[in-house]
Amino acid sequence: MRVLIALDATPECGDIVKSVALRPWADETKFLLLHVLDPFPFAKAPLTLERALKAAETQLQNVCSPLCSRGWDVDREVVVGRPRQAIARIAAAWKSDLIVIGANQTTALTRLLLGSTASAVLRHAQCSVEIVRPALPPGASNTDGMRILVATDGSHCSTAALRAVAGARWPADSVAKVISFPEPFLPLGAFSYMDLKEIERQNQTALADAKRYVAAGAQLLEKAGLRTVSGTPEPCDSDAREIIKEAEHWKTDLIVVGSHGRHGFDRMTMGSVSEHVALHAPCSVEVIRETASEQKEREE
Repeated sequence: MRVLIALDATPECGDIVKSVALRPWADETKFLLLHVLDPFPFAKAPLTLERALKAAETQLQNVCSPLCSRGWDVDREVVVGRPRQAIARIAAAWKSDLIVIGANQTTALTRLLLGSTASAVLRHAQCSVEIVRPALPPGASNTDGMRILVATDGSHCSTAALRAVAGARWPADSVAKVISFPEPFLPLGAFSYMDLKEIERQNQTALADAKRYVAAGAQLLEKAGLRTVSGTPEPCDSDAREIIKEAEHWKTDLIVVGSHGRHGFDRMTMGSVSEHVALHAPCSVEVIRETASEQKEREE
């Protein structure tokens, strides 16, 4: 597995690397710590740009020890460019399986910049993307396992997310919760001719579908040896907000959702469930994109 970790080269980025290092990874995993330095602020000060580059290189060298000390293969790279475009492009050239972006949401400006960069990476990356929000208090560890929330709607994108969770390594005593929200049938003016029994039948069918999706997902994770619970909460809001509510209520460490992988104009304006969850969740979020082999297998 090849994991690209995009960092902002601030002292706080060390927390992101520590969080990644605490996770079990496949034996042959390779990491690339990447910092993309925007040249715009240094347009009239080339010497300052050189100092900024050296400072970023030093910072990446300082923060890589949690991974290096565990024996992982770690490379570091500092490049000049626009982070919104460069991260996805470098990840594609490096053939990344996963892009990790840190979220140190301390100020309004930081949140704005995170949203701008993360949204661009989520929309343009050819691989899965994880927004990491270190949540462990000082002195704590994740030796008690992780709480992983997986949302499914029965689509091939959700199936890819479940497969990713099933195929990953997790700390001992981790537990996954599979959820699916029944899609309520809400008759508005156009459906005023329908009687209550028809409406009830539609809602019962939606609930049955959600339970089926959850059962299939839980079975897949249990076969992989992961302790699993499940649920079909009744939605009162949009799916994205309901996922976030569930994550807050269940004290989730990581949310895993599938990406519909839109292209072109739709991708530029998607505002999708996965993007909303990734940018607004209180915990880390991994957005899974189907691999080329999974897409080929599905299309055959």
